[in-house]
Amino acid sequence: MKRALVVIPTYNEAENIEKIIPRILEKDQCLQVLVVDDNSPDGTAALVKAMQKKNKRVHIIERRGKMGLGTAYVAGFKYGIQEGFDYILEMDADFSHDPEALPVLLKKAEDHDLVIGSRYFNGVNVVNWPMRRLLLSYFANIYTRIITGIPIHDTTGGFKCYKRAVLESLDLDSIKSNGYSFQIETNFLAWKKGFTLLEVPIVFVDRRAGVSKMSKHIVHEAALMVWKLKFRSLFGKL
Repeated sequence: MKRALVVIPTYNEAENIEKIIPRILEKDQCLQVLVVDDNSPDGTAALVKAMQKKNKRVHIIERRGKMGLGTAYVAGFKYGIQEGFDYILEMDADFSHDPEALPVLLKKAEDHDLVIGSRYFNGVNVVNWPMRRLLLSYFANIYTRIITGIPIHDTTGGFKCYKRAVLESLDLDSIKSNGYSFQIETNFLAWKKGFTLLEVPIVFVDRRAGVSKMSKHIVHEAALMVWKLKFRSLFGKL
């Protein structure tokens, strides 16, 4: 049977983590969950470890402090590769990514290398975001597509399913970006290496509980990342 690992980075997600893990695990017996926690002061890690004692499909990596989303995913990807999972997925802890979509991503990944849960593939499928943030995200994706040429509509979304071979092909230690730019970079590298990318429409709902980690730094980093990738590609430095 195929084995799939869902990587969830957390920082202060105690309000959500106990609810979302069971929802994920009930979707398919092949699914396991890895939480990468950045020393959350609200006790997120303790909740996960309590669940881990009762269920062998729950795993955790505890880090010493708030080290960023990108490095959390890299740590999760390395764990998935080392443990021999066939598919490695990423999603948020806050229910903005619906666990109901996980079987769809997995099914599509049988025939594609990277499957992206897309907010913008079929129009705009975002619920409860302020208009300013929605417009920023939407036009950031158009901007990214124009500059890099990558043929997908949602380059910044974090609900994705990779075949292990995609992540094995990447130099994970060289990826230092975070937030939006991490998603742009990994999508771009996978595309440039010739892997097949597929977008699957999803409905993105703003977090139910907790506080958003969005910042101006994340936005600025993503804006610069597209040009870095463009020039690295032009000069054969990928």
